[in-house]
Amino acid sequence: MATTETNSSNDRKQLHVVMFPWLAFGHIIPFLELSKFIAQNGHKVSFLSTTRNIQRLPTLPSHLSPLINLVKLTFPRIQELPHNAEATMDIGTDDIPYLKRAFDGLQPDVTRFLEEESPDWIIYDFAPYWLPSVVAGLGISRAFFSIINAWFIAFQGPSPDDLINGSDDRTIANDFLAPPKWVPFPSKLCYRKHEASWMVGNLSVNASGVSDAYRGGMVLKGSDCIFIRHCYEFEPQWLTLLEKLLKLPVIPVGLMPPVTPTHVGDEKDATWVTIKKWLDGQQNGRVVYVALGSEVMLSKSELAELALGLELSGLPFFWALRKPVGSTESNLIELPEGFLERTRDRGVVWTSWVPQLQVLSHESVGGFLTHCGWGSIVEGLMFGHPLIMLPFLVDQGLNARILVDKQVGIEVPRNEEDGSFTKESVARSLKSVVVEDQGKIYKANAMELSQIFSNTNLEKRYINNFIDYLEKKRGVVAINDEA
Repeated sequence: MATTETNSSNDRKQLHVVMFPWLAFGHIIPFLELSKFIAQNGHKVSFLSTTRNIQRLPTLPSHLSPLINLVKLTFPRIQELPHNAEATMDIGTDDIPYLKRAFDGLQPDVTRFLEEESPDWIIYDFAPYWLPSVVAGLGISRAFFSIINAWFIAFQGPSPDDLINGSDDRTIANDFLAPPKWVPFPSKLCYRKHEASWMVGNLSVNASGVSDAYRGGMVLKGSDCIFIRHCYEFEPQWLTLLEKLLKLPVIPVGLMPPVTPTHVGDEKDATWVTIKKWLDGQQNGRVVYVALGSEVMLSKSELAELALGLELSGLPFFWALRKPVGSTESNLIELPEGFLERTRDRGVVWTSWVPQLQVLSHESVGGFLTHCGWGSIVEGLMFGHPLIMLPFLVDQGLNARILVDKQVGIEVPRNEEDGSFTKESVARSLKSVVVEDQGKIYKANAMELSQIFSNTNLEKRYINNFIDYLEKKRGVVAINDEA
């Protein structure tokens, strides 16, 4: 079917783009940031999430708020979830399948909204496997936005159909301990034995009624294109491979490095003043910043070994230690006896909100002990910090393999069978990155990568290309599908 596209600056039609992220703030916030980029270009955004999650969003910039409509959806209640649970931060890991089942109950409201509003685009996450077919029938252009990088998707399977139907080649943990055979270039991308059980679980039907692999496969298969938080300047071969595997346009939106805020609100500014005073008193390049994200739930023994490893290293540290998600008991953060007293002169354990970007931007920080979530990696490398990697969930282990290969840091050694680590392995890893000669190589490589990860001009080019794609392809692919 022939299409006519007019996109001169004089007659650009304002787009209406719907955003629909999964119910995790590690997903919601990148979707919101992408919404701001769309609005900055004069287009209208409808941002769909549940009432409580909308209420927890940061305040929108005043010049963008007229263009971003925050649409509150009533979250379906199911008996397996606590009354106020509307995001992964409200529950434990074991309850996430129930959150997905409740999320699937949003289908009628989302469908009704799309029928009434007739937007040009909808951009969604991995979870709503039912949505692409609904959207296709409405003639709306549709895209999956991956907040996770290209190698994670490529690792999952050689095609969407493989994810949907399952594969006889990958049924047990050992099947994930080597790079996939469909990766045509040299790579060390694989899971460790203790991580691979997650992949096996990913392939199994869970309490939501379908497997996560099925969700992802249906979303990929039903999309017109993929938008992804990645760039050609960093590991470009994965983007090329992903496009080949999916047989879809893959449009990187860049790494989306966040802007370090100069003002974060009076109460939070006061927090930063307190933290900055401590950091100012430390030697440049010696402080280890420790942050394992909001969803990693350490066992009591892991918490103890990490704490004792920090102590054993002799290095100053700032540890952002939040109460585990879904926890209600006040004593779940149980540090080794006497640890706080013994490290009081050189360490801080901070158990409430931390201005992470501002901490990472401080000159006293010399290394970042991270769980290797993609957003945290971007934030660490944009400031050129070498990484001490302690991955736990989902894509984190794969991210660590790539970054170890890039020599921007090291992974804390673990027991291959059960994933346990010791205080000695933590301490050795910290010292090798922050104070020993080998650390100079990691620092130099991290600083080199910061030229990519903090490049705002590069980011603008990617966002401009993304906006251009939205404008040129609105309705085009969907109409062609129906022809």
